[in-house]
Amino acid sequence: MKERQSPRGRPAPGSRRTARAAARKPASDPADGAPAKAPGWLTPKRALVLGAAAIVIVGGGGFTVYTAVQNASAPQGEPIPLDVMAEAFGGGDPFGADPETDALKAQAVQALAADALKRKRQGRDPLDSVKIVKTAPGGGGFDPRQLPPGTANPTGNKALGKQMLEARGWGDQWGCLEKLWMKESGWNERAMNRSSGAYGIPQSLPGHKMASAGSDWQTNAATQIEWGLSYIKGRYGTPCGAWAHSQAKGWY
Repeated sequence: MKERQSPRGRPAPGSRRTARAAARKPASDPADGAPAKAPGWLTPKRALVLGAAAIVIVGGGGFTVYTAVQNASAPQGEPIPLDVMAEAFGGGDPFGADPETDALKAQAVQALAADALKRKRQGRDPLDSVKIVKTAPGGGGFDPRQLPPGTANPTGNKALGKQMLEARGWGDQWGCLEKLWMKESGWNERAMNRSSGAYGIPQSLPGHKMASAGSDWQTNAATQIEWGLSYIKGRYGTPCGAWAHSQAKGWY
């Protein structure tokens, strides 16, 4: 078939456009009936999944890796489910009685009492039972965390604690809670027991138990208070019940 010619013997403009379009058209265009080239099998997403799997298989510590990933991706303050926390504590209740932890608390009280007696004989003032730390403890899949510059706000924490207490219908328990946590931590979310390592306003032992109330347990006073109130309810019924136990045993 001959190419259509213009009156002067040149190819018609329409035929030129058709030829240029054909030249630009890929040989594998689906319009020609030929299959398009499939994308590569090793996509970035698949590479990321394979890399994570290799870390777990080669390095071990699957639960720790999983927990660390979950903590990194969780929204700030998102609580860790209680069933996960229970698994982390060997099936135990993070709010319930723990004989081993109770023994550590009792030993800490005895150690501080012995140190206070020694200092008294030497004419020195006794040490405070807690110290204010610059790095929050880790554990339970959490890394130790450098605390932000500045100081804590015990006065504001007490006001927040009173508000959260009243929201639970425990307004008449404020006197007991105020004294209990003043004794334990001075209402400072950065307080750590010198002997046992208990941490935070309610002095959780270990500190990462408070993750059941929020992943920001290392720095957030509200998260610590929420966990502490739940602990008191589960273990002693009311703040006055916890305060009575503290007065009798030296710990709660």
